[in-house]
Amino acid sequence: MRAVFVAVVRPRAPAGGAKSSVERGWRVMADATGLPDRGRLILKDGTAAQIRPAVAEDAERFVKFLESVSEESLSRRFFAALKPDAAAAALLGAPAEERMTLVVLMGEPDQPRIVATGSYIREGSEADSAEIAFLVHDAYQGRGLATLILERLALVAARHGIRRFVAQIRPENDRMLEVLRQSGFTVRETDERDRITVDFSVLPSREEVARADMRDRIATVASIKPFFNPRSIAVIGASRNPDSIGRRVLEYLVANHFNGPVYPVNPSARVVGSIPAYPTVGDLPGPVDLAVIAVPRDAVLPVVKACGEKGVRALVIITAGFAETGAQGRAAQDEVVATARGYGMRIVGPNCLGLINTSDKVHMNASFSPVFPPRGRVAMSSQSGALGLAILEYARDLGLGMSSFVSVGNKADVSGNDLIQYWEEDPDTDLILLYLESFGNPRRFARLARRVGRSKPLLVVKAGRTSAGTRAAGSHTAALAQSETAVDALFHQAGVIRADTLEELFDVATLMANQPLPAGPRVAIVTNAGGPGILATDALAGAGLEVPPAAKATQDRLRTFLPPAANVGNPVDMIASATADHYRQAVETVLEDPGFDAVMIIFIPVGLADIEGVAAGVREAVAAARAAGSAKPVLACFMSASGLRSPLAVGDEKIPSYRFPESAARALARSHGYARWRREPLGEFPDPADPGAAERAQAVCRAALARRGPGWLTASETRDVLVAFGLPLVDEALAAGPDEAVAAAGRLRYPVAVKLASHTLVHKTEWSGVELDLGDEAAVRAACARIADTLARAGKASELDGFVVQPMVPGGVELVVGVTSDPLFGPLIAFGLGGIHVEILGDVVFRITPLTDRDAREMVRDIRGYRLLTGYRGHAAADTDAIEDTLLRVSRLVEAVEEIAELDLNPVKAFGPGQGVRILDARIRVEG
Repeated sequence: MRAVFVAVVRPRAPAGGAKSSVERGWRVMADATGLPDRGRLILKDGTAAQIRPAVAEDAERFVKFLESVSEESLSRRFFAALKPDAAAAALLGAPAEERMTLVVLMGEPDQPRIVATGSYIREGSEADSAEIAFLVHDAYQGRGLATLILERLALVAARHGIRRFVAQIRPENDRMLEVLRQSGFTVRETDERDRITVDFSVLPSREEVARADMRDRIATVASIKPFFNPRSIAVIGASRNPDSIGRRVLEYLVANHFNGPVYPVNPSARVVGSIPAYPTVGDLPGPVDLAVIAVPRDAVLPVVKACGEKGVRALVIITAGFAETGAQGRAAQDEVVATARGYGMRIVGPNCLGLINTSDKVHMNASFSPVFPPRGRVAMSSQSGALGLAILEYARDLGLGMSSFVSVGNKADVSGNDLIQYWEEDPDTDLILLYLESFGNPRRFARLARRVGRSKPLLVVKAGRTSAGTRAAGSHTAALAQSETAVDALFHQAGVIRADTLEELFDVATLMANQPLPAGPRVAIVTNAGGPGILATDALAGAGLEVPPAAKATQDRLRTFLPPAANVGNPVDMIASATADHYRQAVETVLEDPGFDAVMIIFIPVGLADIEGVAAGVREAVAAARAAGSAKPVLACFMSASGLRSPLAVGDEKIPSYRFPESAARALARSHGYARWRREPLGEFPDPADPGAAERAQAVCRAALARRGPGWLTASETRDVLVAFGLPLVDEALAAGPDEAVAAAGRLRYPVAVKLASHTLVHKTEWSGVELDLGDEAAVRAACARIADTLARAGKASELDGFVVQPMVPGGVELVVGVTSDPLFGPLIAFGLGGIHVEILGDVVFRITPLTDRDAREMVRDIRGYRLLTGYRGHAAADTDAIEDTLLRVSRLVEAVEEIAELDLNPVKAFGPGQGVRILDARIRVEG
């Protein structure tokens, strides 16, 4: 009998700061650690399950669960005899602030069975202690369930003010000790006479996040493997009708020589396509790893149940009519997913084309695409099935070899994020292509892409760049953040290569799949015509690359074999009389020049040289360069209507050839941008200097929500939130009326500024709410009167909270720092030139939080006005270190305080090096 994992835990932490919504705990879990989305659990053997908070309605199945485990397991869990119904009543139905029980479920959705639980129990809402325990069914031990539940319980507990756990473990419970030691939490053990005490913080450390990430990666790869490496396949819905989808899937599996048995399933036919058929999945003679389902929608659910009973691991559901059709279809899809999850299965689709693996060991076309692409090292996922058909055909025509292809359809279960993790570990894949129409979990995508992109490029076309409209925005930042701003920011931070079109996607893929990455931006152009050379130069320069002159030694060598009229600078224009041998020598010469990082070859049929002869000369030159150790990328542009009759290849290496130089230039620029991103070290997420800052800021925001509901904070509340995170505000005072304003001005010293204070009126300048350079008492009183009179005339006198008085702050560069919350991507932080000109000039860059130090550094340097911060035409340089620190503090603030929906710091004044920055005006909007 195997021991169950059990621990009694007493967290030591101040109470308070609790959130009533478990949903937020799930989101923090996924964002903070990269764990899978709420509801889905992947065990380390790849089996899928459901995990969720227990509810009162679980009492009966909880009792059945307790009755099904061994007595030894129960005694370890409860340390004493306890009736199952009493145990169920003790663990279910309480608020999350007091206790939380998570249950892992398997089986059919209408009759799921509990296979594991984990709970924490707080002894009263004000107590600083609680207990935590796990109970894993004997049949499911050894699959990592206790660790997975611990990760989630710890994060939910942290969201409710719990900071530390202390586990009291019996000495014989070695496996529980090992769970805690291997969890990634920093544990401290104390041996006592009859127990071992393990003390650890529940806040995720870097090590815990890294280990959780690794566990998720291993489990996800194990769960995806049956899709790409099945030992046997069932085609359910294989028909005698040659035009049916099921029949086509069957034929393409057989025609492309899948290396394993293929079973047609058809209740009305004993033979399909000369292959014996079976009426149901249960009648199949052997085990089945993958089932391709192509039956009418209403028949899908019973088929999924039958597959679960058979022990199938993976399902590809071709059938349409689910979530893409509306609410009813979504409900049907949810039921299918829940059923599959209950049996431990994973799903690609529904509403998909299928999948392909070109490996010689598998050779599988489990799709209804008639095209089986050539073998290669490029993997691709497409969210569009119809587009997938065109993509596969185009890839074949280009000669772009693929390792695998997946049409994910509705992404009901398996997503692009799952596939990225699988392809990260796939030794047959070097380049990952994605066609996306939507994101499921973009923050997890960003984490994965940053990691995977360090070794394998991710090349993406994201459809839906435009929007029919933008939502009404209350702040400068929200108005500036357009529909694709968050996507562009995510891709930039994660090193993802974004192609604007499918054509560009394949242009870039053809280059990156076949050529080395450029070591720098310097490009040599070899051409036989001046016009195309100029076009190439313009395109390269416009894309951020350089076309520098050739070295003197290179020019001298070129003159030895080129005509006197040739231009030996850069571009190397060999003129129309250039022969194939001229191309060979010129390409070999520029490849040897250390001043170039890449070579672009252009040929246009204007002279006597034939295209195939020039191609042969290029092959010889590249072969010689490779033999000499050159690793520079080479790309060609053969501007001929007939094109090349055979691929431009040197051994196994293919030299991509483009119709026009602009296409080649764009592809090379994308490759260079990725290479530059990969060469630079990943940024660090700085640790907060004051761990209590979040609680102080949260308290202010929650109190405001409790008093007034969602909306803008008052000036004093805003100041308290910013001060909690150490943000540098200018000295100021809040005055209820003119007398207090005058007194404040005297303390702050003239000249001063008087500003409108209101938590409902957003833009002060629209209400003439900013008065500057006030030099005496009379000016301050007059300013207060003018602001009050303006609001009174507009019928908004009741919206005046008072006046903010600040000393005038001369000098410095005005900047803006802001945050808006995207419903899918989370907080989006903006930085740029500030003051009232921010929306006119639009010199703003965006990034998704949390920011790394590298993100903050790039934000400062990526605005067009960066030269103003370095000292321009006599202006003093700005304290860029202080600006970066401000960005990082704002990032930590909005990550820690989820109630913040928008934030505007405008203007922020940056002073000289070492003199810091000062925030002159700030607005914060909160939501519950």
